Amino acid sequence: MADIFDVIADPTRRDILRVLLDRNTDAAHSVGEISVSEIVATLELSQPTVSKHLKVLREAGLVSVREEGQHRYYRLDAGPLVAVEDWIIPFTASDEDMELSVRLAEETREFASTVGKVLADTRHRVSSATERVTPKKWRKD
Repeated sequence: MADIFDVIADPTRRDILRVLLDRNTDAAHSVGEISVSEIVATLELSQPTVSKHLKVLREAGLVSVREEGQHRYYRLDAGPLVAVEDWIIPFTASDEDMELSVRLAEETREFASTVGKVLADTRHRVSSATERVTPKKWRKD
């Protein structure tokens, strides 16, 4: 499989991704799918060119395809772009963004710790209460 950066480096593939993204955010097309012929018409490219680039995008996991007879309908799958975003953010984020990110990470850890403690305490209380009310002959000792 090609490196995701190689895949998105091509301007034609980025144009196709933009068309798919636009279809995803278009309220009139809630399914978010678009046919190859619609992509061809929108970008004014040849069908073989679009198909070639869609194959690369599909192999990279950036699009999924649904076949219906002889027609192919494509949909954006932005999941692989999360890795790109994670890699790029440190280069583009301002100092304030980075500070906020660190603060949010600390708050998230604190929240998770608090939830963990509450759950452990609750589990202990339930176990203790269950032990007190369960007859000895039914207990698993």
